[in-house]
Amino acid sequence: GAPSCSGSRSLPFEFERGRTESSGDEDDDDEDDEEEEVEEEEMEGDTGARFGTDDGELDSDDDRERMINLAELTPYILCSICKGYFIDATTITECLHTFCKSCIVRHFYYSNRCPKCNIVVHQTQPLYNIRLDRQLQDIVYKLVVNLEEREKKQMHDFYKERGLEVPKPAVPQPVPPSRGRPRKVLGSVFRIPPELDISILLEFIGANEGTGNFKPLEKKFVRVSGEATIGHVEKFLRRKMDLDPACQVDIICGDHLLEHYQTLREIRQVIGESAVQDGLLVLHYGLVVSPL
Repeated sequence: GAPSCSGSRSLPFEFERGRTESSGDEDDDDEDDEEEEVEEEEMEGDTGARFGTDDGELDSDDDRERMINLAELTPYILCSICKGYFIDATTITECLHTFCKSCIVRHFYYSNRCPKCNIVVHQTQPLYNIRLDRQLQDIVYKLVVNLEEREKKQMHDFYKERGLEVPKPAVPQPVPPSRGRPRKVLGSVFRIPPELDISILLEFIGANEGTGNFKPLEKKFVRVSGEATIGHVEKFLRRKMDLDPACQVDIICGDHLLEHYQTLREIRQVIGESAVQDGLLVLHYGLVVSPL
């Protein structure tokens, strides 16, 4: 049950067995001592090799494996809502907490806050700020034996009981051979999700004395949902610039000082084309010290 190194676990047993067999001959004490010293040297040499020291190299793939108990990883692969293993692991982009997709979608029907940390995910559309974590889901399927097969069977039974067609996994279509000069086949192209419909340009207008040290913003071009608020933009700036909590962030569009509750789509509609430059919504931000 306890974690152990499968590669080195058999060494103490082999060493004790060698000592037991050699101790049967009481008349050959000198030979016993030599055998013990040789086996100790071999064991030390093997240990150094197994742990990747300069004295040797790993003997096989089995020696590099480390057996661990699944219970050690369970807290990291369980959904805090249903208390089961992640299925379609989905992460909230605001706080990076992960849940089953069906669990978090159902939760957002009656709340816009994260079930773990209670942060507001989005004022009106929290489903905009969740993303599937396929890498984590692959890890869960590899750790938990037969979990993926059970889920596929349950899905198959669900559709069959209701007389529905079982959805088939997408299969990449083969590229038909073309005549003449072969054309280069492009790989998968990144497509921007349609909900990210606003591109903004963040321009720094300065900071007052006493604001402390802060990191300059590395990327000033950001694409977000039109439902994102100025509060989300401020939170983004604070994280990227490591701003002190006492530092106040003022965000301006044109001649208008913006409020936290205003959405980017509303700002673009109200202020109009004067706020847009080359298709980008231009926002200026400055740093001041909050009054005590």
